[in-house]
Amino acid sequence: MEINRFEDVIGVQLQSAAVEGRFVVLVANTLGGTIMNTNEDLPGARVPATAEEAKRAKYCLTWAVDNRQTPIVDWPSSVYDFRGGWVNNTAGPLTGQTMYLTHPGNQESGTIPSGYKALGYTEGTFTIPSGQYIYNANIIVPGAAIMVANTADDTAAEAGKPKYTATMAAGVIGVTETYDTDTGALTIRVE
Repeated sequence: MEINRFEDVIGVQLQSAAVEGRFVVLVANTLGGTIMNTNEDLPGARVPATAEEAKRAKYCLTWAVDNRQTPIVDWPSSVYDFRGGWVNNTAGPLTGQTMYLTHPGNQESGTIPSGYKALGYTEGTFTIPSGQYIYNANIIVPGAAIMVANTADDTAAEAGKPKYTATMAAGVIGVTETYDTDTGALTIRVE
């Protein structure tokens, strides 16, 4: 996903895993914070579950800026097991980790895990790669109305993806700006 232009950005904490470039809706943050509740002031975000939520899903999701040196090792469930030299888990926290050799935000269409801090961009122009929107012959036409897929009307795998709508109904988040025939990338303007 490419951010061509944006007017507004908000920090969020993901309530469930989501692919970068999906559109999310703001919800209550039920995961809370980590140590000393550092994340509890962030709004929660997730892909829309219903058509009503999809009408409010105007935030294009991406990884939060990260200044850590690579390689980055992600320990999902046992962040503090090694503090003070003690291991709290008898097997050790050496299972389930992910290693990134480059920053995750530098890779296209990566999945941002649940509980991670992320950024939601809105009121801008975004280029969505092929496979990250629901293809329709009409969606590639400049000026086509775009809305967001949801879990109830579409599949869970497609929730949060931009899709074509024939009418300017409630829930239209923007329009198609351009389509790249070589790469299949779709540029949409969210208003």
